[in-house]
Amino acid sequence: MSEAQVLFGVLRHSARPDIVDAIERLVLEAPDRKLNRVNALAFAASHGFEEEQTVNAFLHAARLGLFEMSWNVLCPGCGGVLDANTSLKTVQSETYTCTLCAAGYEPTLDEMVEVTFTVSPRVRHIEAHNPHDLPPLEYFRQIYWGSGIDLPDEGYEEKVDQFVLESLELPPGEKAVISLQLPAEFTIIFEPVTHAAQFLDVKGEPSKERQALSLVFDRMHRHSEAIELRPGPLRVQMENHTDLRVLPSICLANEALHTLLGQRRPFLTAKQLLSNQTFRDIYRTDTIDIDQRLKITSLTFLFTDLRGSTELYERVGDLAAFDLVKTHFGILHEIVAAEAGAVVKTIGDAVMATFPTPDRALIAAMRMREAMLSLNSERGNDDLLLKIGIHEGPCIAVSLNERQDYFGQTVNIASRVQHLATSREIFATSSVLDHPRAAELMTRRGLTPQSHHVALRGITDAIDIFAIP
Repeated sequence: MSEAQVLFGVLRHSARPDIVDAIERLVLEAPDRKLNRVNALAFAASHGFEEEQTVNAFLHAARLGLFEMSWNVLCPGCGGVLDANTSLKTVQSETYTCTLCAAGYEPTLDEMVEVTFTVSPRVRHIEAHNPHDLPPLEYFRQIYWGSGIDLPDEGYEEKVDQFVLESLELPPGEKAVISLQLPAEFTIIFEPVTHAAQFLDVKGEPSKERQALSLVFDRMHRHSEAIELRPGPLRVQMENHTDLRVLPSICLANEALHTLLGQRRPFLTAKQLLSNQTFRDIYRTDTIDIDQRLKITSLTFLFTDLRGSTELYERVGDLAAFDLVKTHFGILHEIVAAEAGAVVKTIGDAVMATFPTPDRALIAAMRMREAMLSLNSERGNDDLLLKIGIHEGPCIAVSLNERQDYFGQTVNIASRVQHLATSREIFATSSVLDHPRAAELMTRRGLTPQSHHVALRGITDAIDIFAIP
C-alpha cells in the first residue's frame, strides 16, 4: 500500500468518506493542472458536495500532508495573483499594485486573499511544482490567474489567440527582438513573472516607418506610463535582467480579453477560512503573525452569555453547574461549526463567534435558543437562559494572547448588543437584518423583528437594535 493510500485511509476518519473518495480520484486521475491551486468551492460545486464539509476535508488533507495550502493576494480587478504565500503570516498589510490594471489595493481578507490547495510532491509530482518550466499559456493559467477566474477546460488556447499578438520565452540574461504589425487598438506588453506591464496607446494615421521600443525586465522597472504609437510596423527589443525565465506577451485589450477574465466563480477566501471551526482547531495560532494587522471589510460577530449563571452555581452546586455549562458550550460549538462559523474564544460563560455572513449567524442564534429551550425542557427547569447579540461590519484580524482574534468597533458593538439582551432574546443590528439573505430569512420564517433605538456604552451615536421573536 502506498503512502498516499495510507493517508487517504486516515483522512476518512476525519472527513466524509464520499468527499475523500472524490479527492483521491482527483489525485489519481486528474491532469496535472487540476491539482495545482485547487479551488475547494468549485470542487464542491462540481461534485454536489456541501461547501463547508468539502473545505474541512481539504483542511484535514493538508494537515496530513496530502496537499499544500497557498494564501494568494489577488487583484480585485483582473483576478491575477499579486503575491503567493505559503502562510497568511507573510501577507503584507501595505498596498499591493497590479501593473496590468495600473491600480494599487490595500489588501483585505474578504475577496483579495484566496486559499487554494496544491497536491504535495510526496503524493504526486505535477508540472506546476516547477512553475518556471511551464509553457507560457499554462504559466498564465496555473500560476498567474487566481482560482476565481473560470478559465475554460476546452478551447482555452483558441480564446487566448484572440487577444495575444505575440508571446516569448526569454531565459535569464538573454535578449530578443519581436517584429509585428500594430493594429489601431490599445495594446499591453505584459510579463507575468516580474509583473511588468507596458501600455501602448496605438492611434492616429498608420505609419509606414518601423517604430522601435526597448524593454528591460529586472523586477524594478514596471513600465507604468503609456507610450503613444501609431498603427504599423513595430520592433520591440527585450532584455531579461533577472535570474529567472520571463514570459512577455503582447496583448490587445479587446473584448476577447475582457470576456475571458470576466468569467468568475466563487473561491475560498481567507475571511471564510478564518471563520471556519475546523481551521481554527487544526491551525490554532499558526495563522496571523504577532505584528500583523489584516483588514476584513465585513464579518459578522455573535456573542452569547448565560443569564444568572452565578445563581446557578449557588443553586445546584459547583460540580453540577460546571457540567451543565460545559454541555451548553458543547452544543453552541456544534451549532456554530454547522453554520460555517467559528468560536473565537470563551470568556467565563460567554462565547464570541464569527460568521462569514449575517444570515448564518442568525440561523445559528435561533438554533442556539431552541437548543437551550429543549435542554431546559428535558431537565424540567430554566437553568440555561441564553442572551445573544449579533452585529456585522469591518474589523481587523490580529494575533492576541497566542490566539487569532479580532479588534475594532464592530466587535465592541456586538458585545454591547449582547449585554442589552435579556434571557432568551436575540438582538441584532440593522447591518445584520439589512443583509439580503438575512432579510429573506426573516420573511421566509414569518418573523417581524421589533426595533429599539438605543445608546450603547462607549459608542458615540445611538443605533437601532432589533429583537428577533
